[in-house]
Amino acid sequence: NLQCGGKRVGDKGFFIEPTVFSDVQDDMKIAQEEIFGPVMQIMKFKTIDELLERANKTIYGLAASVFTTSIDKAMTVAHGVRAGTVWVNCYDVLHAQVPFGGFKQSGNGRELGEYGLQQYSEVKTITMQIPHKNS
Repeated sequence: NLQCGGKRVGDKGFFIEPTVFSDVQDDMKIAQEEIFGPVMQIMKFKTIDELLERANKTIYGLAASVFTTSIDKAMTVAHGVRAGTVWVNCYDVLHAQVPFGGFKQSGNGRELGEYGLQQYSEVKTITMQIPHKNS
């Protein structure tokens, strides 16, 4: 169910206004694919275990957000969800020092931070035996 938004913004590109869908079910395309835009799906759950099981069934795992007043719930979800980045009580906070990349089909490797630099490096090992001179 479209709750708000969804209309095109401007006449160039593919931009939409912030959009919210409710009553989203796990088998819906909107719940299974990565949407790169201002789109929110509202999905109900009863337990944290159910939430994690459903969240981890998708083939993607770029990022996730947890909004809660409970640090215990936040840490349980952050550790349990298979996503490369998990934000708690915020969203889309990126820093050049912090690696960014996904799990599963949401990416290979990391951008940013020390991990991001490793993709531009080649490690080589050279071992040489040096004759020992007896004097």
